[in-house]
Amino acid sequence: MKEKTMDKTRCRQKIITALGCAVNPSLPDPDRFDPTAVMVLFLFNQKTPELLFIQKADVAGYPWRNQMAFPGGHVDKTDAHPLETALRELKEELGIHPDNVEVIGSIGHFQTINDKDIQAFAGIWNQQDAIRPDPAEIGRILQIPVDHLITLHQEKRYIGKKLSVMDLTYPFEDVVIWGVTAKILHHLLELLIQP
Repeated sequence: MKEKTMDKTRCRQKIITALGCAVNPSLPDPDRFDPTAVMVLFLFNQKTPELLFIQKADVAGYPWRNQMAFPGGHVDKTDAHPLETALRELKEELGIHPDNVEVIGSIGHFQTINDKDIQAFAGIWNQQDAIRPDPAEIGRILQIPVDHLITLHQEKRYIGKKLSVMDLTYPFEDVVIWGVTAKILHHLLELLIQP
């Protein structure tokens, strides 16, 4: 048990260090994009860390129907900072309280094809909350091992390449992570696999 704890502690520290000293995509022209924010959430259930993804609800007319994403949403006028947005959305969408998330920091800005700027934040969830997804927005929750995603990243020869959102896909079981979520994931994995 002590060895597992040591492994988790070292792995956790490696993630914090890799993301803490990274060069990330910068803020684009704020007049051109609507600001949004997401939380890339790590959790440690197994020996390897996992990332928490949501699959958007299967609702007719919902523009993000069935898409894989990180929890998040639009920056409200009442939000003091995009980080506040990411934490607020985490609570609203999943019932995860901000006090139970250790925020590592921003991992950059990513733009969608419909003029949204997504500022992605990384954090570690202590798992003290029971996840309560909002069924109006969330179809299901997936916890995907980081090792699986790194293996896919390597097998698809994505390492060191700057690819468009149309070229990136990360399959897992019966779903595929694509679009801007895949772009955020690509950047994250590039940071994690650096020596």
